[in-house]
Amino acid sequence: MATKAEAMKRLIEENGGTASWKQIYENIEKYYPTAKIRKDWEAGLRGVLYRDMEKKGIVKRIGIGIYALEDYKEETKPTPKQKIRFHSFMEGCLLEMGNFKKLLTYTPDKTAIFKDNIFLNQIETLDEFPIFTYQEIINLAKRIDVIWFNKKGFKFPHKVFEVVDSIGTLSESLNRCLQLKAFNLHFYIVAPENYKEKIKKKINAEPYFTFKDRFSFLNYEKVTSLYEHALKTNELKSELI
Repeated sequence: MATKAEAMKRLIEENGGTASWKQIYENIEKYYPTAKIRKDWEAGLRGVLYRDMEKKGIVKRIGIGIYALEDYKEETKPTPKQKIRFHSFMEGCLLEMGNFKKLLTYTPDKTAIFKDNIFLNQIETLDEFPIFTYQEIINLAKRIDVIWFNKKGFKFPHKVFEVVDSIGTLSESLNRCLQLKAFNLHFYIVAPENYKEKIKKKINAEPYFTFKDRFSFLNYEKVTSLYEHALKTNELKSELI
């Protein structure tokens, strides 16, 4: 029988050269049938990948929770001019950072691509939106681009992110955020820097003014910087804590 390292390498190979931890966890039994026998099987897989694969140059980390074969050539990072593609890239960065902070993560954009053949549903940790309040609120809130949920205790929203790549969609994004105004959480609007003043003006007007202190603006460069910093040092800056 193949070793765990051989099984994971084959899994990554057959997935096109890349795989997220979620994909590895969900598919490892196909390649190593007894992988989940032990209670701490996930930690065991991580140890094998770090110790026997990454350190030996068999795989490399190309995302906070994404690995690729050593000879895999990473795709070029999208630019803000590629609005649809960059939108999902931002969502992927936010999902990965939420995962890194050991929170549960959700996005409605399941089939959008993050990077390197990895879809957003392959890095989010919640496939279904938690039913934590009235269905009427859930119906609108579950369309928010990215939500981080508490992992311990009840699955309540912890932080909310809307990626605004067009000012024409700003009101809709803000309205979705306000569906969760009864909960103790913060709303982040992620957008190009040149949208900042228009977004601040909008938030300082009704019906958002009452909740303006709960909104923060993050430009694309800040999110990218936070993501790359986390990727390199495994630490997140305080802005998202």
